[in-house]
Order: sequence, then structure tokens, then C-alpha cells
Amino acid sequence: MTLDQLRIFVAVAEREHLTQGARVLHLTQSAVSSAITTLEARYATKLFDRIGRRIVLTEAGKLFLIEARAVLARVAAAEAVLSDLSGLARGSLALMASQTVANYWLPPLIQRFRREHPGIAVSLAIGNTETVSAAIHDGAADLGFIEGEIDDPALAMTALDEDELVIVVPTGHPWAENAPSTKELSQGAWVLREAGSGTRAMFEAALPAFGLRAGDLTVALELPSNEAICAAVAAGAGATAISRLVAANAIAAGRLATVALPLPKRRFLALRHKERYLAKAAAAFLALCQAG
Repeated sequence: MTLDQLRIFVAVAEREHLTQGARVLHLTQSAVSSAITTLEARYATKLFDRIGRRIVLTEAGKLFLIEARAVLARVAAAEAVLSDLSGLARGSLALMASQTVANYWLPPLIQRFRREHPGIAVSLAIGNTETVSAAIHDGAADLGFIEGEIDDPALAMTALDEDELVIVVPTGHPWAENAPSTKELSQGAWVLREAGSGTRAMFEAALPAFGLRAGDLTVALELPSNEAICAAVAAGAGATAISRLVAANAIAAGRLATVALPLPKRRFLALRHKERYLAKAAAAFLALCQAG
């Protein structure tokens, strides 16, 4: 079994598609198909079921995927150690962040880091708080960035900056003029992020201050992105709780208005795995974030 075979298997397994796996790895479909067939034949184990034009993981394939990812994560850690021998002249840095941090806070810092260390290839993936934490656990990212607190003893957390949640409604909405009552809050339509989002978790944690629980709200829409939420609220779909950073342009343009109900501030946190090696590039980027 070779590392190339493992990389091919993981790429195909994650997409359940030979062509897409081949495209990501810049290989021909025949080369990818041959590698999978060789693995299955060598160990007399079916890793995929061919169903029409689709492929799906077998139970053996699902178990093997866990181990293959772990091996590749260890290889990446070993490569990071060797890259460190040349200082910050070359190497890579994989970041993953929740939407507000990724879209509004991190980009200027990444640009500064690239100017100072042009030999370091930086990648940024976006997910919600749960997926960012999982990526740090699995070694899929060197550093994670989230909004709000999490309870995970395996992860080291570094406080970086503060953000403010605000409730916003379309301009002209009655709540923009007069703060709503508890009854109005429960009866009004809400547009919220999906479960697992740090923004939603923090908003729901603040509801008892208004005499409410999460289940008391009328959630009209659940949307997976901050931009989609702002657009839906501006179109009249309901109210939402969102980062002031995200809503600032829409508020300034008069498409959204804030509601006079204070929500607690939250912290931007950097995450890293306590037991994984912290490469020099990751340490340097973390120091840059702390310095602001």
C-alpha cells in the first residue's frame, strides 16, 4: 500500500465520485480507477459499491477511510516538521474558520502574513463552529478560528478579538422603532443560521435574559450563510441575530435596522490541537493574529 493509493482513495471516498477525485488530484480517471482496483484486489476487500453511474462506500470502505485519513494526517505532520528545518522560507499553512471570521476578520491578516512570508502557501476553508473543531481534531487544518466558546479539552484556545451580536430587521419593521416584548419576540418570524453555528448557539444562550428559550422562537428560515441571511431579512423574511461586522454595510445602506435589545459580546478564538505539533508557520500566524 502506498501513500499515493491512500490519497487517491480518500479523494474518491470523500466525493464518492471517480472523476471528481481525479480532477482534485490532477490525475486521469483511469489512473484513479486503477489505484482503487489495485487496493481492493491486494486485500480482497470491496471498498466501493458501483450503483449505476455512482459509487458509494461499503462498510469496509467507511472503516478504512478513518484509518487512511489518520495516516495522511501523520504524514502531513511529518512533512511540516521537515519544512520547518528551512524556517519560514517555504511550507504550507492550512486554516479553517467560521464564516464571520473567515469573511470579515481573517483576510487582512492573511494578506499581511503572505507579504511577510511569501514562501508559505496559505489555504482557508470555511465551516461552522462544529466543523472547524472537527477539522482541528482530525489534523485537516493547522489552526481553526471560531466565534464564541466551546468545551473541548483536546483543543487549546487563544482569545484574539471581540465581536458584537445585534438583532436586525428590515428597515421600516415595527421592532426598529420600538423594542419588542417577550410575546412579540416569540411570535415574530426569525431567520437563523443552522444548528452547529456559533452565532446561533450564542443567540439561543442569550434568550433567557428576554424570558425565552430556543424552542419558543418561530424559525421561518434556516440558512447556511450570513450573506443569505442578510438578504432574506432585508427582503422581509423576518428578524435575525448576526454579527455587527456582517450587517454593517446593509445597516449603513439603509436595508437593515438594528433592534434596541442588547446581546452579549463574543470572542474570536483560535483553536489548535494540544497534542499535535505546532509548525513554525502556524505559530507565526497565531502571533500575528494576537498582535492584531
